[in-house]
Amino acid sequence: MNLKDLEEIIKKFTIERNWRKFHTPKNLATSIAIETGELLEHFQWKDECENKKDISFEMADILAYLLLLANKCEIDLEKAFLEKMKINEAKYPADIVRGSSKKYTQYED
Repeated sequence: MNLKDLEEIIKKFTIERNWRKFHTPKNLATSIAIETGELLEHFQWKDECENKKDISFEMADILAYLLLLANKCEIDLEKAFLEKMKINEAKYPADIVRGSSKKYTQYED
């Protein structure tokens, strides 16, 4: 199963329920933020993945809303990801940043 398959599953799910009318870009972005907060709750005061099933469901909710937002905004998420990774590779050359968590602006030229 690939990203396009997942997009079709969530699209079909929402069409069958007549929910697409509620899926404005703002509502979808808000839902991503809310679900991200719910994911963070599983890590409050913890450093480990203690309840992987619940964590996986929160991650799945985030992915579903992200796929819906990408569809609504007519963004090819796979293409955007690959383009962004190229940018990140240029910002963070492995031989320079290996083992460091600094932001790219903190490295000297």
